[in-house]
Amino acid sequence: MLHTMRSSSLLLLLSFLLAASDVQADSDFRVCAFNLHHFGDSKAKKTDVMRTLVRIITRCDVCLLQEVRDNQGTALQQLLHQVTRYDSKHEYKAVASERLGRSESYQEQYVFLYRTNTATLTGQYQYPDELPGDVDAFSREPFVVHFRAPSTAIRDFVLIPQHTTPANTTKELDALYDVLQHVRKMWNTENVMLLGDFNADCGYLAKKNRIKVRLITDNSLFWLIPDNSDTTVRSTTTCAYDRIVVHGETFNRAVVPSSARPFNFQTEYRLTEEQALEVSDHYPVEVLLKRAGSSKAFSSSSTSLIKSFTLLKMCTLLVLGRLT
Repeated sequence: MLHTMRSSSLLLLLSFLLAASDVQADSDFRVCAFNLHHFGDSKAKKTDVMRTLVRIITRCDVCLLQEVRDNQGTALQQLLHQVTRYDSKHEYKAVASERLGRSESYQEQYVFLYRTNTATLTGQYQYPDELPGDVDAFSREPFVVHFRAPSTAIRDFVLIPQHTTPANTTKELDALYDVLQHVRKMWNTENVMLLGDFNADCGYLAKKNRIKVRLITDNSLFWLIPDNSDTTVRSTTTCAYDRIVVHGETFNRAVVPSSARPFNFQTEYRLTEEQALEVSDHYPVEVLLKRAGSSKAFSSSSTSLIKSFTLLKMCTLLVLGRLT
């Protein structure tokens, strides 16, 4: 009888612990960037793939999607519809760039999918890529967006996306610095995040070339995804291609410490490598922004973690019969 009571109490506490974790995760403001690897009608027809994409995207308040190759626009509409159905607690919208690329046969779009109850789109701008002396620096020039998010410590920020061309990574990453300066002046803001598939590792960005990239050498920029991260799905590669970079101390202080990371959806959703590769050959990268009014000493996530460990200790004591 006593064993049954303890087991019931343990289950109750574990349920509470999981619920508390879910609530905390939902309260964090999460910015994500995900290379969907040729997302279009073909991929949109795969039920299992779309289910996984929806689960990943609905974790984020703002999610940058890359390699969207949806000529008719129907695949994106279907994705947005399924996201809205899956997560009825939030409202979602999407804003997309024009189709970008030097070749008519291969073009991509940048798409930002965001929760309208936590983020408000206040501006959008297609970078013209006409800098004198460096015209057409990008194969896919950035589509810049401005968000207001009053519940975050930063409150207002700009996102500059970039999917570099592997053969021209060094030049395009360096040119992003010019985009940053242009946007800072145009919108009179210091709160800028650059994110996306930078191809910023392995054979595409040699160590000897990093000194040539102002986005790396400028001390006002903070690279949040470490060089030793792996943002690739294939077990045969270990490369930190996908990155998140913030400009300025103010924005950096608004980031939850150590929250920037790749999200390994293969492990999280118990997929085989083959199943995961059907979704994408990249993991999304993400970062959490502190909530407005959060303590400098402890982020909300840290506080939640402490509470979770306390509850876990209580559960352990119950199992050992030491809690009366």
